[in-house]
Amino acid sequence: MKNKTIAIVFGAQSYEHEISIVSAIAMKKVLQHKLVYIFIDQNRSFYEIPADIIKSNLFSSGQYKKFGQLYLEKKGFFKKTLFGMKKLEFDVVLNLTHGGDGEDGVLASLFKFYEIPFIGPRVEASVVSFNKYLTKMYAKECGVKTIDYEYYTKDDEINIENFPVIIKPVRLGSSIGISIVHSKEELDYALDVAFEFDDAIIVEPFCKGIKEFNLAGTKANGEYLFSMVEEPSKGDILDFDKKYLDFNRTSQAQEAKVSKELINALEDSFKKLYNNLFEGALIRCDFFVLDGEVYINEINPIPGSMSNYLFSDFNSIITTILENLPKVNLIPINYEYVNTIQQAKGKA
Repeated sequence: MKNKTIAIVFGAQSYEHEISIVSAIAMKKVLQHKLVYIFIDQNRSFYEIPADIIKSNLFSSGQYKKFGQLYLEKKGFFKKTLFGMKKLEFDVVLNLTHGGDGEDGVLASLFKFYEIPFIGPRVEASVVSFNKYLTKMYAKECGVKTIDYEYYTKDDEINIENFPVIIKPVRLGSSIGISIVHSKEELDYALDVAFEFDDAIIVEPFCKGIKEFNLAGTKANGEYLFSMVEEPSKGDILDFDKKYLDFNRTSQAQEAKVSKELINALEDSFKKLYNNLFEGALIRCDFFVLDGEVYINEINPIPGSMSNYLFSDFNSIITTILENLPKVNLIPINYEYVNTIQQAKGKA
C-alpha cells in the first residue's frame, strides 16, 4: 500500500498537554507514513508545525506561533494565503491529545461534525473511558470485574475507615492526583490533592501484591489485533514520573513471562471492553490480576506514544486501522415531513 499522510493532532486544553507533545514527537521514530503536525495551544488555536523541525522547546518558548495558524472547516484544516484559504493535505488525523479535549470526546465531536476521518476513540467511547466511575460501570455491564470502589464528590462527607486505600480523580490520567493513603492522618492532604484536579474521586482498597499487566490492541474487519502483554515495572503504584517515560518510548518493551491461559483471559477481557464501542481506535487496557482473577484498572483510549513499544510492527497496525475506519452514515434530509404538513394546510 502507498504510504498515507497522517496529521497528528496534539496539545490542547488539558492537564496532560505537555505529555501530548512528547507523545507526538515520538511518532517520528515509529511511523513510516508522511506526517504533518497540528498543535492545539492552551487557547484552543490550531497551528501547523513542520515535521522536520518539531521539538519540545518550540512550545515552551511560544515559537510555534510563528508558524501558520489553521482553521477548522468542513472536511479539513485550512490556512490563509494571499489567494484565500488553502486546505492542509492529509489522509487521516491521528488524535494524540491526552487528557481533556482529546480523550473526553471534545475533539472526536469536532472531527465527526466536520467530517474529518480520524484514528481515535469516538464520542461515546471517550466519555466512557475518560471517566473512571463510568468505566467501572461499563466494565461490569460487559462482564469484566473491577476492584471494589466508592465514589465521592467535593460536596460529600467522606468517611473512610479501612486503610490503606488509593484515591483517584475521576477524570484524569497519567497518575496525576493519585495517592496511596495509609491512615486517617494522611487522608485530608490526599483529598486536597485529588480535588485540586477534579470535583469527583473514587476510592479503592490498596491490594498488596496485586499484579498489573498492560495489553493494547484494536479491531479491524471483525478481527482483533493484540500487542504483547507487558508487566510494567513499578513500586506500590505506577506514578507520574514512571508513566511519563512511557510517553516517549519507542524501543520495544519486554514481554511478560506469563501462561497462555492468562494471556487468553486478558485478551478475552479486552474483547469484552473493546466490543464495537472503540472501533477506529487503538487502546490499551491496564489490568490487575489478583488470586488468579482478572480485573480492569483503566482503559487508555489514547495511550502514551500509542503504546507503540508493545507491538512488533506498530506501523502496520496504524495502517490497518486507517484502512478500516468506521463507516459514517449520513442522514438524508429531504424535508418530506415539513412539506407534507404544508400541503395538508394548503400552503404548498
